[in-house]
Amino acid sequence: MVKETPIFDFDEQSTLPLWVQLRDRMAYLISSRYYEPGEKLPTVRKFAADLHIAYNTVSKAYMGLERDGYVTTVRGSGVFVNDLASLPDMGPRVDLMVEGFVLSCLEKGMSYEDIPKIVSKHVRRMRKENEEKK
Repeated sequence: MVKETPIFDFDEQSTLPLWVQLRDRMAYLISSRYYEPGEKLPTVRKFAADLHIAYNTVSKAYMGLERDGYVTTVRGSGVFVNDLASLPDMGPRVDLMVEGFVLSCLEKGMSYEDIPKIVSKHVRRMRKENEEKK
């Protein structure tokens, strides 16, 4: 049995696309075990209709979840939640963290060119502090 579609409050002011907001929310619901391992997710069509958003938006979010290891699509059967404990390296999702960081920097007015410079500056400082501790 498939659970009811959870309520989503999309942030219309965010620079994050709707599909990223949905993917992040679904990843949280899976990580927090709202959706249990092996549980079938609502179909893309049902999710889109329930949330009043485009089919392609939900599809892209589901593809992101599959790419990140949260779900597996079984052709003709649906999308199922993976057991995160059995997957390698399912700690903090580095790609999601970096994407979120870059988008936050852009929201603060930084340019794409500024972001690697500030990251390098902090990496150098932290490396130096770490070496001084040794």
